[in-house]
Amino acid sequence: MLRALIFLVLLCLGAPALAQPATVRVILQTSEGNITLELETARAPITAGNFLRYVDARRLDGTSFYRAMKLRADWGVVQGGVRDPRRLYPPIAHEPTGRTGLAHVDGAISMARYAPGSARADFFIAVGAHPGYDSNPTAQGDNLGFAVFGRVVEGMDVVRRIMEAPTSPTLGEGVMRGQMLEPQIRIITARRAR
Repeated sequence: MLRALIFLVLLCLGAPALAQPATVRVILQTSEGNITLELETARAPITAGNFLRYVDARRLDGTSFYRAMKLRADWGVVQGGVRDPRRLYPPIAHEPTGRTGLAHVDGAISMARYAPGSARADFFIAVGAHPGYDSNPTAQGDNLGFAVFGRVVEGMDVVRRIMEAPTSPTLGEGVMRGQMLEPQIRIITARRAR
């Protein structure tokens, strides 16, 4: 009874010990090695929460990194995620970097999208800084950028190996032609770190 009363008092006072963590770590076990992500659940709650929903439901298990855009040896992105429409959740609201304060620095993980509000389960990891992917209210057209929701804290060597993996010269449409990995790099499991 006393424990329940103390819990209620702490809950009413908003005790920091009961608050959600500001970040959550996730380990992607890939066929090239492990990548540890630190997701910004406090700064990008919608986007990080969406990714964690896929992790917790194990919908990223058995998917792949399927794209490597290498513009220079030390600059590009690798992209992966759920391609099976039966495993997708509805799209999420867009959280621009201008709102979250996050940026496309080396190792940033961000949601792939077409229009703002269309992101589901495809994500990319930046190799090198990509400030042009950040929101920019002074730019013309769609100036909301992509939604960063975390960063790689271990395994950038794995990300760089994925970026260096062979690509097909013919697969891919439009700007993605020649950027599709062949073979794809498997995401074996995605789990919260303990």
